Amino acid sequence: MFRRTQKGAAPRVASRAVKAAGLGGAAVLLLSLTACSAGGGGGSSDGPVTITFLTDNAPASSTSGQALIKAFEKDNPKITVKLDSRPQGTDGDNLIKTRLSTGEMADVFTYNSGSLFQALHPDNTLADLSDQSWVKDLTPEFKTTVSTSKATYGAPFGTSFGGAVMYNKAVYKKLGLDVPQDWATFMSNSDKIKAAGITPIIQTYGDTWTSQLFVLGDFANVTSQQEDWASQYTKNKERYVDQPAFASFQHQQEVYDKGYLNKDFASATQVAGLKMLATGEGAQYPMLTNAIATIQQNNPDDVNDIGVFALPAQNASDTKMTIWEPGGAYIPKTTEGGKLAAAKKFVAFMNSSAGCEIQNTTIAPSGPYATSACTLPSDVAPVITDLQKYVDDKKVALALEFLSPIKGPNLEKITVQVGSGISSAATGAKLYDADVKQQAQQLGEPGW
Repeated sequence: MFRRTQKGAAPRVASRAVKAAGLGGAAVLLLSLTACSAGGGGGSSDGPVTITFLTDNAPASSTSGQALIKAFEKDNPKITVKLDSRPQGTDGDNLIKTRLSTGEMADVFTYNSGSLFQALHPDNTLADLSDQSWVKDLTPEFKTTVSTSKATYGAPFGTSFGGAVMYNKAVYKKLGLDVPQDWATFMSNSDKIKAAGITPIIQTYGDTWTSQLFVLGDFANVTSQQEDWASQYTKNKERYVDQPAFASFQHQQEVYDKGYLNKDFASATQVAGLKMLATGEGAQYPMLTNAIATIQQNNPDDVNDIGVFALPAQNASDTKMTIWEPGGAYIPKTTEGGKLAAAKKFVAFMNSSAGCEIQNTTIAPSGPYATSACTLPSDVAPVITDLQKYVDDKKVALALEFLSPIKGPNLEKITVQVGSGISSAATGAKLYDADVKQQAQQLGEPGW
């Protein structure tokens, strides 16, 4: 759902963002692409070759990409890798799909796993990586998110991450607050934070994808109340206008109505929001835990002040943390010959011990890795320690995008409206159900 900022999800947020539209008029081109070899194509990388690597424009993604390229080129002097970047959010989704449909995609690119990956029509657009040696090291959960019934197409880039509430521990300690286990306590804490002259809840609609956390980050709580909700939703038997899913829209409206948001929420960016959190200007920020990478880069002295807790459900017994699998690194079918061989080497390097070490130092780990080739460092940030407690206590559940292929492309626009007081929670949920229906029909899902 989210566009990755490591990665999602970035999301997405997602980041961790969020479009699952088909490739429409590109069908003729896609049919022609299926004639290309998915497994390797001819040619050799023995001679000098230049490939491109496309990531999102999050600071951590750029830093990690540059470091990976530098180390890879040192080990492979005949291969040159050029780094390119794309926007996050809707613009980034559209760019990915446009480049795939026009045959102009970079030789290696990072993007979401799960439903957004499926929306790329991978059997038609991506190179088959099933025979690569690193595939055997993948966790079963991640492998399913980058595979179809025909092949595996992606390698993990970064770690898994949570969609929850990052909070300033120093502020909580100063005000004598406990981590909330239910929604009422979360609101009570926010009242006390506001009374102390600190912004209770940070929102950053200048980066529209970040507005989705109240909905997408709440999904573990939905699953906790109704285990089969995702499968029923896929069959068009559950909707967001009904409980338990409707609570997420209600909560987003409630925090706006209470005046808990930063004054510049409509234009603030994620980077600005994370600075507010790190410095204690704001206390709570519904966000993907992979955002800790930006704090490590921009406010390294404040990292130990940042923790995370699950977005609270109405009842404490239902509160769980929503988890996203890492985004993936992919190769388009238009990469052939020597470039394909070089691209495969680069993707393999990302998932080697050397590549893992670089990711540990440049993409602050935001959760467990999805490959046994990588291990977390011993000195991870408190955010990761907090997340791990939820994992150890089995109080986690996968995000909806890993349990259903259906994701409405306009959620971030709708959540901006609800979170800004433009639309009510009821209107927002109704609009999103209509958005979901259109996308499900486009995907050809039965029952819609």
